[in-house]
Amino acid sequence: MKLTNPGAVPVYTVAGPSTARPLPDWLARRRKRSSKYDPENLNNFELLQEFEFEEASNCVRVSEDGNWIMSSGTYKPQFHVHSTAELSLSFARHTKSENTTFMLLGADYTKSVHLQTDRSLEFHTPMGCHYEVRLPRFGRDLAYLRQSTEVLVPAVGLSSDGSGFGEVFRLDLERGQFLRPWQVDVGEDNADAGLQGGIHAGAVNVAAVAERTHGLCAFGTTIGSVEFFDPRSKGRVAVLGGQDGEVTALDYGDDGLSLALGTSTGQIRVFDLRNPRPLLKKDQGMGLPIKKLIHMKTPTEERKLLSADKRIIKIWDERSGDLWTSIEPMVDLNDVVHVPDTGMLLTANEGKHMHSFFIPNLGLAPKWCSFLDNLVHEMENETQTETYDNYKFLTLPELRELSLDHLIGKTNLLRPYMHGYFAHAKLYDQARLIANPYIWEEERAKRVKEKLEKERSSRIRGTKKVKVNQKLADKVLQRQENRGKVDPEAGILGDSRFAKLFEDEEFKVDELSREFRSLNPSTVVTGKPGQTQDVDMADANSTDFSGSESEEESEDDKPKTKTKDEVVMQVSSSTAPRGGKIKDLAFGDRAQKDTRVSRQSGAKEIVGEQAITFVPESKKKKQEPPPRPEGKRRDDGRRSASSNVFRKL
Repeated sequence: MKLTNPGAVPVYTVAGPSTARPLPDWLARRRKRSSKYDPENLNNFELLQEFEFEEASNCVRVSEDGNWIMSSGTYKPQFHVHSTAELSLSFARHTKSENTTFMLLGADYTKSVHLQTDRSLEFHTPMGCHYEVRLPRFGRDLAYLRQSTEVLVPAVGLSSDGSGFGEVFRLDLERGQFLRPWQVDVGEDNADAGLQGGIHAGAVNVAAVAERTHGLCAFGTTIGSVEFFDPRSKGRVAVLGGQDGEVTALDYGDDGLSLALGTSTGQIRVFDLRNPRPLLKKDQGMGLPIKKLIHMKTPTEERKLLSADKRIIKIWDERSGDLWTSIEPMVDLNDVVHVPDTGMLLTANEGKHMHSFFIPNLGLAPKWCSFLDNLVHEMENETQTETYDNYKFLTLPELRELSLDHLIGKTNLLRPYMHGYFAHAKLYDQARLIANPYIWEEERAKRVKEKLEKERSSRIRGTKKVKVNQKLADKVLQRQENRGKVDPEAGILGDSRFAKLFEDEEFKVDELSREFRSLNPSTVVTGKPGQTQDVDMADANSTDFSGSESEEESEDDKPKTKTKDEVVMQVSSSTAPRGGKIKDLAFGDRAQKDTRVSRQSGAKEIVGEQAITFVPESKKKKQEPPPRPEGKRRDDGRRSASSNVFRKL
């Protein structure tokens, strides 16, 4: 179950392929096998078992009691009967020829009459084909008079008596014989031109009976006229002509006074039987013959009119003529039926699967599928996604740009569909990378550009230039941007009481003042180079310098980092440790050493690098040992081999 037409009047596809996501057969079969865990298929179910035909369906009908659905189709010619109580196929029966249309004669499926394409009329019961009768000419439609148990068959061609009129055959089911046919003007003067239904022969296309009211029979012809017959007088009572094209569809309203007709040019007219002028004129928009017209009512007693050609179904408001909703399947339609007093529509079409559409605004779900109301309630807030997984649709010029045209018809990774081809996603990515090696850089640049545009869009879009306190105005606009709506004339920016705040220099906010810093401790204020700050004496006297001293002490504790261009003071020491290399250290980087003079017992602690004393010492200077090479390691405390005792012997 999918949402086909989202909008004010949503339409749900209950059965049949999704009208919003058409797929080729090979892709549909593959996705059906791999869609077990697809979240999109969680709501998929089969409303009626085997509600389909091998090739196409021709006609569909719903019984009056709502318990049975009968449909006819091909190939092979057959008709199916579904039980709504079991939601399954009750039985299928094959026929000798293809079905044109059929009718249910009773409240259920037990009695039905079928008009076949071989000029035969078949009567079916649960046991099989009860009787078959041959018609003089090909029939176009069926109608049934319950009061007199007569089957009306509008036919093609002219009558055999040479009168030049078309005929509507009447079969009395009580007597079991044909009655005198009704003659309808089809605009043919030559009696021999239309025998047995020639190519250009006139015909009576469609019939409609107002069986619940006055009982008038209406017949639409190929010359654009509608003739009305009264079954009681057995003759013509009125003619409505002047329509554009052939009349291909007729339908009476529930009151019996409203008559809707459709033409072969796609025009729709709604008449009141008391007025020859149409009350409503609408155009289907496709230029195709109208196949079906149905009068409907919503739960609020609003009158609607359904019109259908082979491409689209439209529902109009009968009073105003406004389009209420529309349904456009991807297959050609052959017939449409409305389940009475519900929002369910069933269609017979050229596709394999027959369609079922549910319109909640038209009515509740039928009693045999009342669970649809709960499903619709759950799907109201769901978002629908329509994508093709693992496939990319490419046209022939695009294939040539990627140098893939030589694969047409040679691999399953390239499948023809409509005016192009479905290419596998991996094949498409590899071919695009080979054709353009810089595709990843372009994609990266594209994403970076999108990200920058997104950041720009998140900035303040509304700006307002003021004479004074521009930063304050920008801050107010930034707050409005955070709330999602920017209005330069809202708040203090548009209030006349605060106008001088942005115009007069006397109200300028001094961001370097102590008051501003105390009120805005997190605001970073950067002054211009060479800018001085004036501090009042009262503020200077009240300034607490203890905090600044503590900050200086904490800064001294932190290690200092040297920069490349920084001037460093260095201190050289004449005292080298044991003849090692003298190293120059930066001032303040050398570790402080505690030195004491061991010769004076009462010497105090000397702070500094060198100690100066007045202890006399020998005039003979101590010779310093020559510096040793840096790569060698030597411990002076260890005795060398050259100074051992054996060399002195």
